[in-house]
Amino acid sequence: MLWPMSAHEPSLSFAPIGYVQCNRHLKFNARHQPDLESDETNYVVLNPGHQFELALEDLAGFDRVWLVSWFHTNVSWRPRALPPRGPAVRRGLFATRSPHRPNPIGLTCVTLKSIDKLTLTVGPLDLIDGTPILDIKPYLATVDSFPGSSMGWVDEVEASYAQPPRFQIELTEKAQFHLAWLRTEWGIDFTERAFALLRHDPTPHRTRRILRLSSGQYRMACGPWRLFFHVREETILIDSVGKGYSDESLQTEGSERIQDRDAQIAFALLPL
Repeated sequence: MLWPMSAHEPSLSFAPIGYVQCNRHLKFNARHQPDLESDETNYVVLNPGHQFELALEDLAGFDRVWLVSWFHTNVSWRPRALPPRGPAVRRGLFATRSPHRPNPIGLTCVTLKSIDKLTLTVGPLDLIDGTPILDIKPYLATVDSFPGSSMGWVDEVEASYAQPPRFQIELTEKAQFHLAWLRTEWGIDFTERAFALLRHDPTPHRTRRILRLSSGQYRMACGPWRLFFHVREETILIDSVGKGYSDESLQTEGSERIQDRDAQIAFALLPL
């Protein structure tokens, strides 16, 4: 549950001013921070009828803006979070950027490319399609940037990720077939995100959704899909792809809301 309000605390209400439009529909595919090296284009579309056209005046002169968002798919939080990067060590929530918070408010700094009426074209972001936007603020380099500041435990993690990835990825013929079929037949490709995580650290980790099975094989949850792999010294061998839902659950009432449902039903008919 979200943070409960007591009788002595004021009740707060928010209304989205607009929504994110992008090609990421799964939380798994959204990076934990915007990929500053990417040239991707995304959009923030504001709601009509609120004079937001006037509110956007003079914003076009700024290179970057802050997006204040609401993590609408999150319904719970814990006081200690398990960050996706680094060792499997829980940290105090307020020392992390976890989206699972008492009030699931997000803060993302994005490049502002252009403004056309109620549509803001922006650069890389770490949000998924349909994320509600609560506010937009200009980024001010003179007051929003402190490059010499210590980042606590994150400094050590950043240093480790600055090194070349330790592991290399290899695929069996079966895995190649599965991934090619998903990409060509359904336009589904989660490998960029999955492989980037695995190359740095394939060890079991709850937030990275990596589990070691009793057989010695590993399984990584990639949204509604699964990657099965082995680790051999510094090589990760991707054995196969699997679906995250059983045949029965894909046929039950309400299953049409499952992401990639039709692709998973077709996947079950592929030859082993």
